[in-house]
Amino acid sequence: MSVTDLNATKEEQKPRIVVLISGSGSNMAAIADAVKQGDIDAEISAVICNRPEAPGLQKAKDRDIETQVIDHKEFASREDFDVALMRCIDDYQPDLVVLAGFMRILTADFVIRYHGRMLNIHPSLLPKYQGLNTHQRALDAGDEQHGVTVHFVTEELDGGPNVIQAVIPVYDGDDAISLQQRVHSQEHVIYPIAVKWFVNGRLTMKGNDALLDGNILPNNGLQLEA
Repeated sequence: MSVTDLNATKEEQKPRIVVLISGSGSNMAAIADAVKQGDIDAEISAVICNRPEAPGLQKAKDRDIETQVIDHKEFASREDFDVALMRCIDDYQPDLVVLAGFMRILTADFVIRYHGRMLNIHPSLLPKYQGLNTHQRALDAGDEQHGVTVHFVTEELDGGPNVIQAVIPVYDGDDAISLQQRVHSQEHVIYPIAVKWFVNGRLTMKGNDALLDGNILPNNGLQLEA
């Protein structure tokens, strides 16, 4: 076997990631750039999007990543859409499915299929503020801290075991937009970290717990002060 063949075999053995997006794809791009730089030893096999006009598709193409569009509007039900999405994902046989701004509530069958190998990012310090409008809700509650969480996906919306959080202070004069901007910048820090842990075999899910190096993480996950 030649050196070229050996290198090709090594490349084929890298963990495979499929990223699902709906919008700008900035978290996908952060992960893809970490892969390109060699910080994450994996390959992004495909970026799949449910919105044909999403800017993130061009970000993926600019990085020479294969893209697929499965428009949810073309399906009669959530279940039909998820079946089509699962078929597309499974074509790539991913080791990890990454939800990066994928704005669809997934069916139980979908979540169960990728149990323990699907991550999501949510703009709050979970379990606080599951769902939408997290920044305004943190302000309305008078919180002194806010942030973002990467977690494993379970059937409960934004309810899977937490992996890592970035914590930011809430300043006097903050509004939802300023909070969103500061949280967004931290998303690009912690998501590649979580993906790297997973593809390196350090991050696993057992029962309702996230484990790092075999140790159960706290309920909030590992916290980083931004």
